[in-house]
Amino acid sequence: MTSQLLQRFRDTRAQSLAFCEPLLPEDYSLQAEAFTSPPKWHLAHTTWFFETFLLKPFLQDYHTPEERYEVLFNSYYNGIGEQFPRPRRGLLTRPTTEEIHHYREHVDAAIGRLLTQQSPADSNAIRQRIELGIEHERQHQELFFTDLKYSFSVNPLLPAYLPKPEAPSSASHAIAWLAYAGGLVATGYDGDGFCFDNELPRHQVFLQPFELASRLVTNEEFSAFIDDGGYRRPELWLADGWDSAQTGNWQAPLYWIDRDGESLEYTLHGVQTRSPSNPVCHISGYEADAYARWAGARLPTEHEWELAAAKSAPPAQGVDSGHYHPRPASGSGLQQLYGDCWQWTQSAYSPYPGYEPSAGAIGEYNGKFMSNQWVLRGGSCVSKAEHVRCSYRNFFYPPDRWQFSGIRLARNSES
Repeated sequence: MTSQLLQRFRDTRAQSLAFCEPLLPEDYSLQAEAFTSPPKWHLAHTTWFFETFLLKPFLQDYHTPEERYEVLFNSYYNGIGEQFPRPRRGLLTRPTTEEIHHYREHVDAAIGRLLTQQSPADSNAIRQRIELGIEHERQHQELFFTDLKYSFSVNPLLPAYLPKPEAPSSASHAIAWLAYAGGLVATGYDGDGFCFDNELPRHQVFLQPFELASRLVTNEEFSAFIDDGGYRRPELWLADGWDSAQTGNWQAPLYWIDRDGESLEYTLHGVQTRSPSNPVCHISGYEADAYARWAGARLPTEHEWELAAAKSAPPAQGVDSGHYHPRPASGSGLQQLYGDCWQWTQSAYSPYPGYEPSAGAIGEYNGKFMSNQWVLRGGSCVSKAEHVRCSYRNFFYPPDRWQFSGIRLARNSES
């Protein structure tokens, strides 16, 4: 078990570095907005996490290479102490990228020692925290891509992270409505492996009969919403959503480009032709809700989504496919649950009945964010396939658009 865990740790750490290989030296400190973080900071913060929550409490002979990293790379853990201001992370040209690589090597070697020297009394806590650290780094790998894409997009050159030939466009099938009886159902993580604390405890909820769209909403379908004045019709929008749309001057999804009569889209592969059949993505929760209302439907609740997804095959694609953009639906039945876009739900991000965060600063991981955010389900084209599952609860503020977020419709059952 220890050797397998150590290998998973090493594989995850190596993959973070591999994702950085296409970057130029100037890219490592890139931060376009306060809600993004530079690639270099992601590399350092994930290292800080292992150092702070594993090495300092459990490895007696551990010495950090730089005490001030505790402040520089602390994201939001008030129980640990002071944090360098998030909007200014791009100013941290020092430590250099090379020094951060040395920091990672220092911590990785110490984790190897910890796993061979751990006392039986600490072994369970160490295993749980290493597993959490691995999943935490996978979350930051996804943020690496979404943050980098946003920061690249403000450059008029619209650089590509990794060029790739455009995929041929294919026609999308009409949405099929899949019926679910609802009733008293169990929800939350049900298994023996890792899960985040916000997926627990498993509990029962009552669902009315409902229907779920077989696939995600496409670019073509969202274009019809725009053409019908969707961004100019306040009756379609929640009040806060209308204010956000007006303040942000939203006219279309983030990264859409209409230039010289061409319908284009900025992607991590550069500017590409906007495929009508691709899922619309980089949609805020407010836009998703407005579109659903325009379409005579609604967003699903997170429990409806989970019930529908529970019997589906596990994700087969994601970031390891090397295609950093969602692709059209294919086949029949319930499609595009994972590996394309996170799907907004109408559910507020709140604790499950009986939820208890972990003691100490590590309890700040999820619990303190259970306010004013919406739950998203599934996974995206930049999610690690084995990282997501039907009970995984992602969460963002409803105005957020820089994630690979899309729309799956739901409606009340007509039966």
